Order: sequence, then C-alpha cells, then structure tokens
Amino acid sequence: MRTMTSDKVTGKEELPRTERALQEIRRDILSMAFAPGEPVSERALEERYGMSRTPIRAALAALIGEGLIVRDPRRGYMIAPIDLQEIHDLFEFREELEDTAVRLACRRARPEDLDALRRTVERGRTDFEVEDWMASGLDVHVELAALSGNPFLRDAVHAAVGRALRLRWLLASDKTQRDAAFKEHSEILDLVAAGDEDEAARKIRLHTQAVRDQILAAVEGARRFLGTRGVVDQTSAQARNDTDA
Repeated sequence: MRTMTSDKVTGKEELPRTERALQEIRRDILSMAFAPGEPVSERALEERYGMSRTPIRAALAALIGEGLIVRDPRRGYMIAPIDLQEIHDLFEFREELEDTAVRLACRRARPEDLDALRRTVERGRTDFEVEDWMASGLDVHVELAALSGNPFLRDAVHAAVGRALRLRWLLASDKTQRDAAFKEHSEILDLVAAGDEDEAARKIRLHTQAVRDQILAAVEGARRFLGTRGVVDQTSAQARNDTDA
C-alpha cells in the first residue's frame, strides 16, 4: 500500500518517468504549490519537471482519476477546485466507513499491531514537518482500518482519507489542531485496545466531524487567497438553477 511516506525516495531517477511525474505533480497539488482552479498545460508541466509529453500526459490521466485534475474541452487542464459539497459527501462517507472499520478493529486487533499504530500516532507529533504530519495522519486512519482485517475497508479508507489530503494543508500550520488530532487518535486507540466498539465508533465519528468542520472553516477563511475559481459550491449552484427554472 502506498502512502505519502513510502513515496519519499532518494533517487528519483530510479523511478519510471511516468511514476515520477505522477508523484511530483501530485505533491505540488497537495501542497497547493498549484492553486485550486489554476489552469495548467502539458507544455508548462514538461518544462517545470523536465520531462517529455508522454509521462506528463499519463500522470495527468491518473490525476484526473484521483479527482485532483479536471479537464475542460475548451481550456485544457485545470487543478480541481475545492468543492464544498464534495467535502460534505466525502466526510459523510468516511463516518460510515470508519465506524464499521473501528468496530471490527475492536474485535480483531492484536496488541503488537496496536503498538505499531501508537508509534505512527507519536511520529506525527514528534517529528513535525507538514508533509510528515499529513503522512502520519493518513497512515493512522489506514492502519486503523487495516486492524479490521478487511482489505476492502482498508483500501476504501485509504482512498477517502487521501482525497482530503490537499485540504489538510489548510490546517497544518495550526498547532492547536495538530495537538487535538494527536489526543483524539490516542483516545480512539485506547478504546480499540479495550474492545469498546460503541465508544470507539462514537469517538471516530466525532473526530471525523471535527476535521470536516475545521476544513470548512479553513476554506472559508482562505476564500480570498483561493479566489473565485478555487472554491465551488455545487449545492448553491443547483439551488440557483432550480430557482431560475
């Protein structure tokens, strides 16, 4: 399973060019080096990363599948804007998904696996850099889902949490929120170790809701920086269309 942590390599040239292009463009999108809503072209990306069109085009196709790039037939490629309705839908899905995963983890987790997961939680607190903190946050949720013993749940959590990584950059500079995440992750692990699945499920729902609300508040606070193309609200757009109809 690939996480942000395992994507760190010392010899980039050892990677196939398509994989290297994908990693580097994805990293710059997640870190918001590319702004949401920003147009990009194959030629500009070729120059930026020093690669030919073939790996760049393949990477763009993969990023479209990940929801990080969108294609407009008239204007070419664009960094996917932040969609407020998608945030609500994504975290609603995560609540249900992680509730099931943590309940199974309460029944099936082995002590040695919980110890390993505690080290992952601690890593996000002690060796803080933005990328490391985000990677450990992803890993905590994925490893917790893996304790369910169900690989489909693990992979679904990986995809859902990974989809929100770009938004986590808006929170990464806030030490209060980093400390809160550490406390909440630790409490959930204690409940899993105790086999208290109802309380563990309640806690993970509260944690997911808190992250959602923090992200929505951060997006609202960053609207000026993100610009009119950087944030869209499909619900409001649909409501306007319904009114016009």
